[in-house]
Amino acid sequence: MEPRDLWVRFETYHDVTYFSPESRAVTDALGCKGGWMGYFGQRAAPLGAASPEVVTAAFYNFHPRMVARALPDAWDVAGPARFLRARLEGVDGALRRMLTSLDVAEAAELAVRAAEAAPTAGRVLAAANRALPLPDEPHLALWQACTTLRESRGDGHVAALVAADLGPCEALVLFSADKALDAAYMRGARGWSEPEWREAEAALADRGLLDGDGGLTPAGRALREDVERRTDEAATRPWEVLGPAGTARFAELTTPIALRLGRLNEAMRTNPMAIDPVAQLPG
Repeated sequence: MEPRDLWVRFETYHDVTYFSPESRAVTDALGCKGGWMGYFGQRAAPLGAASPEVVTAAFYNFHPRMVARALPDAWDVAGPARFLRARLEGVDGALRRMLTSLDVAEAAELAVRAAEAAPTAGRVLAAANRALPLPDEPHLALWQACTTLRESRGDGHVAALVAADLGPCEALVLFSADKALDAAYMRGARGWSEPEWREAEAALADRGLLDGDGGLTPAGRALREDVERRTDEAATRPWEVLGPAGTARFAELTTPIALRLGRLNEAMRTNPMAIDPVAQLPG
């Protein structure tokens, strides 16, 4: 079982944090102006009342002005502690609706063990989430562990992008070219303008990573593969701690959960290796 295959499972569970009706209802009730304010407030809350500059750096591929439309205004709507409670409320409601009849206790135990071993040195979002109290209820403990695992892998991916000298917009352009994704959608989802996107394309072409048609050159494909390899290598520690048997059991237990949540089936039908833990876009 490869780290990216496991990522599909815990990312699926983590995603209910921001993109379920229950989570949106909770942040709307707080007074958030739109879904993105709720997203940034909930995801950044473990960092405290972080500035837009800090959140932009940690989240990596959002345009600074997109973050600045939500922060610091979100902290006037509610403090970080309230956003932390809000995301637990939304997650609790969503998971109780979607996981009826599924026992997640054993999966939670394995995920918590894995999350306790997730690297946090130099990984700010992972460290901030792992420092939070672990909920008593198994479905929420599983969510907390999956969130730590997700942010630890994401932080490691950012490190790989930085080591590859890929700026935020450049990373998105290269990812989009690799996966033949719609550039207009990608720009809109992360707040980049068309001129900024074109500037990133030109910079990548100058490095020999994009060809004249906007596709990956052999060097560009090799760099993408190297970034993914480094991301996987930096995310192996939790699964080494669980061992082959524990990792296989975690995958066995979380596959029906992820299928129930609706994301794994589509991902596995296409190619789980195509999913990028930072460039993955909200549904």
